[in-house]
Amino acid sequence: MFIDSHCHLDFNVFDVQRDELMSRCYERGVAEFLVPATEFHRWSRLATLAKQYSSWRVAYGLHPYFLTSATLDQIECLGDQCEHYGAIAVGEIGIDCWPGAFEIKVQMDYFRRQLQVAKALSLPIIVHARKSYDLVLKCLRETGFKSGGVIHAFNGSLVQAERFVDLGFVLGVGGTITYPRAQKAQRVLAALHHSAFVLETDSPDMPLSGFQGQLNTPLSIPLVAQSVAEIRGESVEQVAAQTYDNLLRVFPKWNEVLF
Repeated sequence: MFIDSHCHLDFNVFDVQRDELMSRCYERGVAEFLVPATEFHRWSRLATLAKQYSSWRVAYGLHPYFLTSATLDQIECLGDQCEHYGAIAVGEIGIDCWPGAFEIKVQMDYFRRQLQVAKALSLPIIVHARKSYDLVLKCLRETGFKSGGVIHAFNGSLVQAERFVDLGFVLGVGGTITYPRAQKAQRVLAALHHSAFVLETDSPDMPLSGFQGQLNTPLSIPLVAQSVAEIRGESVEQVAAQTYDNLLRVFPKWNEVLF
């Protein structure tokens, strides 16, 4: 059994094919999914869809790349949303230093405030960190956050990886490692302990090598697992079992009845 630990199945691009896609995923052994929110206006829709698909787990948060539609009073609603609408984590939250991203000071303020919500609820977090690992670590330490979570689409150094692992996080591994040019990411993955990572797709984004320009879906997870197995010299079955165990450890509410 495979789990996609990060996919945006609530996005409108999946509306016309969502039921069929879910059926195809189950047939191929992709059995469960973690769907993090990105914007406030999507929270209620995500909660509704999660009631329809029992294989989904959800998180709520304000994504740093979409803060143009965010206001601080939305964070005041975050705790209630998480408590009453099935959240196993707070996310997708974080800091994005990509060119054209929102002002970094504002991003850090939103991130810190959402960390405080997660801390108050003792929930793990799902972190978007693009070119911002050191800033994220700084915020985690300043807020005293200790509930762990996932560093989505990790692409940093082994030293950075170990710092996050020491704080109780696992690293999201997805389509990036299937590219021949991703040699640094592959070396880091090969060196990690088996308890340090989970599988993800970031659907509909981050397509695998050879699938550029195509809509990415959780059907890619077995291919990601195959690449991980080859890089680490393990079997696909080992990778599936290890990453499932890692998810259960990081997300204690995974198997609770949340609605």
